[in-house]
Amino acid sequence: MKSWFKSGSPWIWMTAGAVSLSLISVLGLLLMIAWRGLSFFWPADVYEFNLEQGQATHKIIGEVYDREEVSAKRLREAGFTIPQSQGENVERLLVKTGNREFVELDFRWILETDIQSAEKRSGIAVFERSKNGNFYGYVDHVVIDGQRADSAKLDSVIERAVEINEQALDLQNDEIGSINYRLEKIRLEQRALELENELTDEIKAEYQAEIDGLNKSYQSYEKQLFKLRQAADRDAVVVKDMRGELVTIPAAQILDVHFPNDMSVLDKTARFFVQIGKFVSDDPREANTEGGVFPAIFGTVFMVILMAVIVTPFGVIAAIYLHEYAAKNNVTKVIRIAVINLAGVPSIVYGVFGLGFFVYMLGGSIDELFYPEALPNPTFGTPGVIWSALTLAILTLPVVIVSTEEGMSRIPSSLRQGSLALGATKAETLWRIIIPMASPAIMTGLILAVARAAGEVAPLMLVGVVKMAPTLPLDGNFPFIHIDRKFMHLGFHIYDVGFQSPNVEAARPLVYATAFLLVTVIVALNITAIGIRNHLREKYKSLEH
Repeated sequence: MKSWFKSGSPWIWMTAGAVSLSLISVLGLLLMIAWRGLSFFWPADVYEFNLEQGQATHKIIGEVYDREEVSAKRLREAGFTIPQSQGENVERLLVKTGNREFVELDFRWILETDIQSAEKRSGIAVFERSKNGNFYGYVDHVVIDGQRADSAKLDSVIERAVEINEQALDLQNDEIGSINYRLEKIRLEQRALELENELTDEIKAEYQAEIDGLNKSYQSYEKQLFKLRQAADRDAVVVKDMRGELVTIPAAQILDVHFPNDMSVLDKTARFFVQIGKFVSDDPREANTEGGVFPAIFGTVFMVILMAVIVTPFGVIAAIYLHEYAAKNNVTKVIRIAVINLAGVPSIVYGVFGLGFFVYMLGGSIDELFYPEALPNPTFGTPGVIWSALTLAILTLPVVIVSTEEGMSRIPSSLRQGSLALGATKAETLWRIIIPMASPAIMTGLILAVARAAGEVAPLMLVGVVKMAPTLPLDGNFPFIHIDRKFMHLGFHIYDVGFQSPNVEAARPLVYATAFLLVTVIVALNITAIGIRNHLREKYKSLEH
């Protein structure tokens, strides 16, 4: 046994076991998040429950979201009537009943002892609406232009309303949005000329002529928008809800409808992927508890790419200076220690620094110099995507510097000497030999920087991220990329849905789904960077020999 310990085998097995446990834990966590998140998109069966609570009987329709065992003794102490023949525990179900405008909560707990019957009845429809959440019931008939029609026309009615709503939204965001954007630009241009005492009557007349033309176009588009909204409100669907009453749902509020109890496994699989596609491509609704997360995906990727563009050149230049040019003295040692210690500073401290220096000082100075016409409303002197990218660039800068410097230290000195002996300058040696050979190490630092930046939330809450951004940082208005705008982020979206949502039960599945999506985005960004690194490694491998 003593010789076995001296051989080092126990430490090898302990290390292997620790690595295995770590991998199993990570994979188990990812599988749990994936299961809880992706199962949300599977069309769940809808039950019709007949309940008897005391002397009252009533019916509810909904999806079973969760099950749990509760102590029968605790329930009796809380005032519930539990039969003495019941065991120690009672199962209770969390049921999503929807129909938010007619019930206090669209989620409710029901006890197994209160259930007289539970049936998966055919014909139960689940309506996904633009507001007030889902609606459950039986389709009685549809109303087309005020006339009663057969329920067989339900799909065509909804498809028409959805198409008209999309046209209205595109008109509002594109044409009308562009006009409003240009009118605001004209106001600021006039204000700038007025501050410089250059706003003449001739210039005023030119601007007024353009404003009149824009207002005329606006009125025309507004009439089109009202016509589209009236057309969308033409039809309706009449549904019999769980109270037994007929409810009229305007077709303009319906986004989709499906009948989960009548769907085959193949139909449910197809809808599963359709729902995932909607989640990735749609905008959020209902305080982020419904709809998609496309603005958050776009904001996360855009901010990370902008951060990478900023941090890479600065990190590489700093590493080149420290490794190739800086003298080996106490000052250099202090700089290296400072760079290493920067990696351990809490991220929220970077957020406070970004808010104070970038937003208030730098952004406020930019507004005073270049955008005085917009004051007191800030342009760059307010949190935005550019300040978020710069803050995270500083946060991840030590990682890039250390990784690049380590890559440069592995390059044999004979290559430098050979290049200089052949007549190349030091700058040419760096540009043509050192940096290309160190590029895989640079990409390694960038991969680590992207992985950390994509998951950071605390500093972003101070320097640019918001719960709901009205517009994306990229649109069709010049200069097309608006780095001063606020943005949405997947990490903050998880925090907001999980801890700030008014409807906790509805938000819980979205937390898992968004967390899994964030991990997927980070993995995709890392795989892309790893592919580039491997390509560079193969490309410059010959130089190492």
